Amino acid sequence: MSASWIKKLNESDSRLHKEDVIRQALEAATLGSTNAINFLTLAKVCYNPYHTFGVKQVPDTVGITDAENPWDEYNDLLHYLGQRALTGHAARDAITELSEKFDSEEWNTFLAPVLRRDLRAGISDKTINKICKGTDFEIPIFGCQLATNSENRPEMKGFKRLEPKLDGVRVVMMVNIQDVDSVYVTSYSRNGKIFDNFTHIEQQIKENIALFYKLPREFHQGFILDGEVVGNSFQELMRQARRKENVQAEDSVFHIFDILPKRDFSQGVYRKSLRERIEYLEVLRPYIDRMKNVELLHSIDVDLDYSEGVNQLQRYAKDMVNFGYEGIMIKDINSPYVCKRSTDWMKWKPTITVDLTVIAIEQGTGRNSDRLGALVCEGEDDGKHITVNVGSGFSDEDRDSYWENQSAIIGRTAEVLCDAVTQNQDGSYSLRFPRFVRFRDDK
Repeated sequence: MSASWIKKLNESDSRLHKEDVIRQALEAATLGSTNAINFLTLAKVCYNPYHTFGVKQVPDTVGITDAENPWDEYNDLLHYLGQRALTGHAARDAITELSEKFDSEEWNTFLAPVLRRDLRAGISDKTINKICKGTDFEIPIFGCQLATNSENRPEMKGFKRLEPKLDGVRVVMMVNIQDVDSVYVTSYSRNGKIFDNFTHIEQQIKENIALFYKLPREFHQGFILDGEVVGNSFQELMRQARRKENVQAEDSVFHIFDILPKRDFSQGVYRKSLRERIEYLEVLRPYIDRMKNVELLHSIDVDLDYSEGVNQLQRYAKDMVNFGYEGIMIKDINSPYVCKRSTDWMKWKPTITVDLTVIAIEQGTGRNSDRLGALVCEGEDDGKHITVNVGSGFSDEDRDSYWENQSAIIGRTAEVLCDAVTQNQDGSYSLRFPRFVRFRDDK
């Protein structure tokens, strides 16, 4: 059974073991093993970010043996679900009916997890692609445009678009269009993980899909809306984004800052300039303004080759921070959309340093299992009592030395760099993205 490969993967948590199992499967598939081919083919389907099935609950079965195991019917089911030819109760009934035609071990261990899009075998698309790169089993990688820090960048010149840097969660909203009545909207994280809890935003996009036909024909088969979902607070938004029940994300708003055809997104680049892409969005602005939970992000253009442009940037950055934003985004207005990190998009945000006392040391995990994982720090800053675990900013030598000399570290004052002081649900305070800078033994 193809499920045997899942069992092999779960025999050890070792990364090398899992890579070896996938290598064995690839070798067996090359020699024509049906089980290995089925395993690798469906693993690709499971982790392919561009395949979605639109189902949330997939049943397990009990005690079925010596069943028909009709693989062709299962592959047909995946096709119909992916094309949304089966939805709702019809999809649920088709899955239940087919589940009873497979051995329970095969269905529960492998086929049902594929539909749930998680094999629960401790592997990811990167694990599979490390072994299967260049083969038919290589998984398309989900990516979006990412920014670099603007500090000391020679690219800080020429025409730029300035936007506020929002304090939310990046959402890549994929809109698949078969016709006006068959529209499917899926929200992804920047790493291709599906967000289930922004359905109120997805529904508003679907209800207004006719408006997007005002765009060129290349958008009519599907497109990507890139933006940021913002809620009342960053911490609460992140909790709601992946919550499975008792979801309370209806007040969150999707701020769109880019758009491109789905085809070009899947190929990793859209050649139209940011200026042209913004013009497409501006065509839609009067209609998007009518949506309750969807907005277009405001921006200004500057020319950094002139002192007035530099002064504009500085004033804009100061104003955005005063308005409560994290900082600003600085984008090359003539650049294409490229699904990787580049200096076409840069970010600037202020940072603060806080002096805190080390009260404990935590052991690390993984590669840091025998040395420092984090310093537990606490102290007062601007009348706020802060407690935070600081786990980054250390060299390997630091981690070894501090772990071996814990008694000399406890009680010292650590200078910690962070993006902001944040308040927890219980009223206590912590730091966003804390990084160790140095010990301040003068304090």
